[in-house]
Amino acid sequence: MKKIALSVLELAVVKEGGTAFTAIEETVAVARRAEELGLGRIWLAEHHNSCNIASSATAVLIGHVAGKTEKIRVGSGGIMLPNHAPLIVAEQFGTLETLYPGRIDLGLGRAPGTDERTAKAIRRKNMDAAFHFPDDVRELQQFFGNTDENAPVRAFPGEGLDIPIWILGSSTDSAYVAAELGLPYAFASHFAPGQLYCAIEIYRSHFRPSKALAKPYVLVCANVIGAETDEEAKRQSSSMQRMFIGIITGERRPLAPPRDIPFAYVQHPQIRQHLETMMQGTFIGGEGTLRRELSGFLEKTQADELMITSYLYDKDAKLRSLEMAWRAMNG
Repeated sequence: MKKIALSVLELAVVKEGGTAFTAIEETVAVARRAEELGLGRIWLAEHHNSCNIASSATAVLIGHVAGKTEKIRVGSGGIMLPNHAPLIVAEQFGTLETLYPGRIDLGLGRAPGTDERTAKAIRRKNMDAAFHFPDDVRELQQFFGNTDENAPVRAFPGEGLDIPIWILGSSTDSAYVAAELGLPYAFASHFAPGQLYCAIEIYRSHFRPSKALAKPYVLVCANVIGAETDEEAKRQSSSMQRMFIGIITGERRPLAPPRDIPFAYVQHPQIRQHLETMMQGTFIGGEGTLRRELSGFLEKTQADELMITSYLYDKDAKLRSLEMAWRAMNG
């Protein structure tokens, strides 16, 4: 397999019988194991109004994880910029970079990270904020890069700090933004794989070199569940599939232990179709299966970096899965 960078995404998912605190503790354990394996970065994702996800205060959690690790980069995958004033993001991430120099990434998305009603509670009367996403990214860059001591508004801490900015996407829209601004592009194929290949082609073909980046850089995120055998990996993956079904049906529950998926869901044509679509960015199996399937995926995408995420109920199984993915990529 072509050697490329490997990283990990965490949402601090709350499990059946667990709490937000135990979810955050497990996220720290994943970060530490990723650091031991030599992975380059761990990102945390902004979500709101979900009782089963503990990463809503993303910048706070980034600081906590960075403080519990030593060298792995910690960042956002992502901060939903239309939910925040660019100045506030500059100050928050400037503070993080000041505390943990050379270790902070700032991934930016344009979606609300929640349902429409909650988005209204967050954005209040600024519901058209997503349409200003490119301008908000530029404003954020200006706060970090300001050299004018007489500028009326400045970001402290933040000004003058070299914090890598990434553009995140799950459709083709952000591909154009990343290309125009000359920034690295991360695609969320772990939950929205449908437009992956079209989006990265748009990004590469429209890319304009910038001070930040001389040539395109593509990160793809995928669900990866590894175990000692293909059969065990498939058994463990039932927790993730049940979680996806909960998203599809609106019946969201804490992440459950591995168990059979109810027959009614398996047989329902619309649910089955949605599940199969969401699973297109998923790789399940033992080390050999993962190596073969991930190799084909990376060959097809020509990605520069693979970011993996996994929804596994058992903490030890999750850490083993992370190691299995690392072995598949480095064997």
